[in-house]
Amino acid sequence: MAVPFISEVKRTHTCGQLTKEQVGQEVVLFGWVQNRRDHGGAVFIDLRDREGLTQVVFEPDAKEAHELAGQLRLEFCIGVRGKVISRGKNVNPKMKTGEIEVKADALTIFNRSEPTPFLIEDSIETAEDKRLAHRYLDLRRKPLQQSLMTRSKMNALTRAYMVENGFLELETPFMGKYTPGGARNFLVPSRLNPGKFYALAESPQLYKQLFMVAGFDRYFQIVKCFRDEDLRLDRQPEFTQIDVEMSFVTQDDIFTIIEGLIQKLWKEVLGVDVPTPFMRMNFDESMAKYGNDKPDLRFGLEHIVLTDLIREHGEGGGVPLIWEAVQHKGIVKAMVIPADKALSRAESDKLEEFAKQAGARGLARAKVGEGGEWTQSPLAKTISPALRQAINQACNAKTGDLLLFQFGRESLVHTVMANLRVHVAKKLGLIPEYGSGGNWRFLWVVNPPLFEYDEESKTWAAAHHAFTRPHDGDVEYLLTDPGRVKCHRYDVVLNGFEIGGGSIRLHDPKVQAEVFKALGIEEEEARMKFGFLLDALKYGAPPHGGIALGMDRLVMLLTSAESLRDVIPFPKTKTGTDLMTSAPGDVDERQLKEIHVRSVPPPTQQK
Repeated sequence: MAVPFISEVKRTHTCGQLTKEQVGQEVVLFGWVQNRRDHGGAVFIDLRDREGLTQVVFEPDAKEAHELAGQLRLEFCIGVRGKVISRGKNVNPKMKTGEIEVKADALTIFNRSEPTPFLIEDSIETAEDKRLAHRYLDLRRKPLQQSLMTRSKMNALTRAYMVENGFLELETPFMGKYTPGGARNFLVPSRLNPGKFYALAESPQLYKQLFMVAGFDRYFQIVKCFRDEDLRLDRQPEFTQIDVEMSFVTQDDIFTIIEGLIQKLWKEVLGVDVPTPFMRMNFDESMAKYGNDKPDLRFGLEHIVLTDLIREHGEGGGVPLIWEAVQHKGIVKAMVIPADKALSRAESDKLEEFAKQAGARGLARAKVGEGGEWTQSPLAKTISPALRQAINQACNAKTGDLLLFQFGRESLVHTVMANLRVHVAKKLGLIPEYGSGGNWRFLWVVNPPLFEYDEESKTWAAAHHAFTRPHDGDVEYLLTDPGRVKCHRYDVVLNGFEIGGGSIRLHDPKVQAEVFKALGIEEEEARMKFGFLLDALKYGAPPHGGIALGMDRLVMLLTSAESLRDVIPFPKTKTGTDLMTSAPGDVDERQLKEIHVRSVPPPTQQK
């Protein structure tokens, strides 16, 4: 007689729950067959659900269940009833349930499984494309399930923390008006408004500011955002952020709230006590020492800026290329690889190949010999002894150290040296290839420039967005020296990843007008692009500011995942496609006509 599983016989435990405390109890488990072993009479399986594994044995005395167990194969979805018994001396220390097994007296097969395209195992070498095409199977694997379970816990912890601190969870539209920003938007045609388009929100920025104008005081949202950008390790076209805005605050008030949230997440998820307040570093210092505004502080290898030193020695101290770079308003940087981390000549040559891949023309090198002489370097032939000695002293270089140099356009030098620093650190084993290695180094990067200069258009652009508040003492330079203006913008950084960023907003219409002028935006253009927000700011807008934390990156770092795709349930590939559903896909002409859109093939497909 068939046992009425589910309808009457309900699950009593998960497959990761049973211990010796339950020995003698009758239990009901549901799950999938992880593996099967026939020991010449008794049939053993490991039954899996999201919580773990339990060994189940089917012995001949339970005739009906034993016969049906002979049909079991990997990934069959089944239900089992039986008694928990001790495994005695055959304990499996690798399993949470390794002290017990379930002696089954009833079995049902809910659904059979065809052979899967790859084995459902913790560690597999199957190509990612195949796993993404069968993502529902990939998600059965323990590492991915644990990452998503961690993500769920983080969502719950975040909501609880924010509510405890007086924040309201409020929703903002996904579809809004296109406004110029730092990223390309996805556009959605409007069927009811022919020729008009919505833009999928790249962030709730303007809406959350309107919440402050409306008097809600403290807002948060765990929100999906969209950016039509080229993808990489830590970027997806749709992503999730913890969005926060507060009224009547300084940036220190925002830092306190965010540090408390991070502290709670690390404690509850990992059991790690994160010390607060976080270290703070000026943007200029970060660029000088590390080449970017998201430095990894788990190791040294700091950069040394030598530009002024080169100027002091006149005409590059005998090195024309360096002098040329300085004369063209470039910079000169060095980095020291200590003698105790010595690289072979072949390994040093490979560093030059890496620098070229990062955009450099080459990588100047010099090994410090006895008495400070340089060897293994073409620079040694022409550099003046005085400049060589000054560089050794500035770099605190010792015998056996390797000096790496980069000079030229400032932005390129920073980028190459920043990438080289991390590459060398991984090569020397100072940090793991991915993951934290148990070392969590948080910091705030503060006081960046309000504007950045666009070499192509020869104009100033907002480095973040046009509504960031400049430092009060720099307002006088908005129209006369925009590059000098610093602002109340900040990024929270962890181990080389920017995990959040925000700013104190501009709520003063007069200063806002000057910022627009500095950007070359006339009043009419400003009203066309941002009119609704500018109007709102006129009606008693409070001082306010906020931040957005990247939830995907937080989960990636907390779980030591290799990429964002490992912590997003159904991610896109590097080309923005979903291999499982074949999205994006074609639509027929009727659908296009309804939304008043015509599909034009790219030039390569046109005859």
